[in-house]
Amino acid sequence: MSDFRQRALDYHEYPTPGKIKVELSTPADSVDDLALAYSPGVAEPVREIAEDPDAAYRYTAKGNMVAVISNGTAILGLGNLGPLASKPVMEGKALLFKRFAGLDAIDIEVKHRTTEEFINTVANIADTFGGINLEDIKAPECFEIEQELVKRCKIPVFHDDQHGTAIVTAAGMLNALEIQGKEIEDAKIVCMGAGAAAVACMELLIKCGAQREKIYMLDRKGVIHTRREDLTEHKKLFANNTDKRTLEDVMDGADIFVGVSGPDVLPPEALALMAPNPVVFACSNPDPEIKPELAHEVRNDLIMATGRSDYPNQVNNVLCFPFIFRGALDVRASAINDEMKVAAVEALRSVSKEPVPEEVLTASKSQSLTFGKDYIIPKPMDPRLRQRIARAVAQAAIDSGVAGIETLPPSYR
Repeated sequence: MSDFRQRALDYHEYPTPGKIKVELSTPADSVDDLALAYSPGVAEPVREIAEDPDAAYRYTAKGNMVAVISNGTAILGLGNLGPLASKPVMEGKALLFKRFAGLDAIDIEVKHRTTEEFINTVANIADTFGGINLEDIKAPECFEIEQELVKRCKIPVFHDDQHGTAIVTAAGMLNALEIQGKEIEDAKIVCMGAGAAAVACMELLIKCGAQREKIYMLDRKGVIHTRREDLTEHKKLFANNTDKRTLEDVMDGADIFVGVSGPDVLPPEALALMAPNPVVFACSNPDPEIKPELAHEVRNDLIMATGRSDYPNQVNNVLCFPFIFRGALDVRASAINDEMKVAAVEALRSVSKEPVPEEVLTASKSQSLTFGKDYIIPKPMDPRLRQRIARAVAQAAIDSGVAGIETLPPSYR
């Protein structure tokens, strides 16, 4: 057994199994405390909530509680291993919510026979929480699940594998294009992969100015084009009216490559075909679509990002999802809409362009970090992200009419 594997197993087993626990937030030391916490005192907030459901935000933990929910059908890069096997990942997500945004989160793993059963289960427990983070659910079911739950729930429902990845990708991409002297409206984009993350990334880039007709998406069968008859509804959105069929065909003159597929699927010969000053996001984890060392050998004019922490420009969802939920819950949002996602993109972009605090350099083991080819997105440990992104998201929720309160809480002013 490798040293790292044993360390990972020990981390999850000791000093107590798992990564999260429940702690009391109020005193429970005396008879009087117990009388207030439970019977008879608990009857008072019960009556208030029965009269006004929004009172749950005042008298319960609802407003600071996120449910992290999965069916285990797409666990990391490991595949469909079932709900229980996904529990360490969901506990890890709960850990990140607490560590980065101060949000309490509980993991819920759902067994089901049909997609409808899963949707019904989540919808029926939704009111317990302030928000729902869907995780590790395979495509195309994840699209239907999220869409139906958004319709049925009165709280934010967010599939992080789709939208968290898209937000960090869009922020880094817009900054990279700025450095390369290019406009997203003019860019030819190649997307390797056609799953949940790929579709969400491309849709958000379009909201940020990319042109749909300049996007070439590929799946295992090659370029997704209008004459194919095997396309799902979501793939049809990116069916390009083109005679191009192979990766090499579409990489010729491309400005952007986004990989959300698998390891080593971008040959050096294809990278060499790209336009001057290209941008490559090779986000397959742990092994990218092309290794950075190889990519830089082929092109000395590119900007590259990966999903790994041991290379510059890590596309890491933790840069946004805790803070998006923080902002959404703080204004009692009923949804996380496009306006809130774009606000998160812009907030994340802006932090990248500012001087980096010494504590971030220390935490990231960096001598210096300056906005440029090797620093297009912030580091996960940057303390500015929580306030900056949460505030932008909260304000966008208010401005777009999905917030339950009309002004920002005092902590944001």
